[in-house]
Amino acid sequence: MKLPAKIVMASGNAGKIRELRRLLEHLDVVVVPQSDFDLSAADETGTTFEENAIIKARHAAAATGLPAIADDSGLLVDFLDGRPGVYSARYAGATATDGDNINRLLNELDGVAQDDRGAEFHCVACFLLHADAQPLLANGSWRGRILSECRGEGGFGYDPVFHDPQSGKTSAQLTAEEKNARSHRGQALRALVKALGATAT
Repeated sequence: MKLPAKIVMASGNAGKIRELRRLLEHLDVVVVPQSDFDLSAADETGTTFEENAIIKARHAAAATGLPAIADDSGLLVDFLDGRPGVYSARYAGATATDGDNINRLLNELDGVAQDDRGAEFHCVACFLLHADAQPLLANGSWRGRILSECRGEGGFGYDPVFHDPQSGKTSAQLTAEEKNARSHRGQALRALVKALGATAT
């Protein structure tokens, strides 16, 4: 497969766009966010990260006519049997803020011992050559545990309460470079880019 000159990222997140552009530098591909096309977000009706990543990629590819990359990710907490999972961004309701979601999570883990607060961020990244193409998928995961209080000012989502054992910091205390090197999203995107490079001609 010959890679296209331009790919749309099914996201308006500036951090995601920067990371993907950096990862694709050696393949000479231009990455544009779907927000450049005034494109609304897809309805994430899937019940798995894989389904939602594909839904978002198909939505962007169909609307723009370009090949698309999308990702879907969330937090799986051991004590909560994998919740909040695919509902991570709306765990405390459809209009919930990051703070609302963190508060619900901490309330549900109130009194749970630190040794029982294991958790994992998981991400699935998807590439579609066109809207009806067979998806190329890659996964990434990041193990840690949930603290009982927020630490750090960076990142987003559950980052302030997700403790990374390798660094001894929360995700919110890591620099962008440190987070990209460890994170589930960085792993999934690097794996996807590697797969794209292996299939490019």
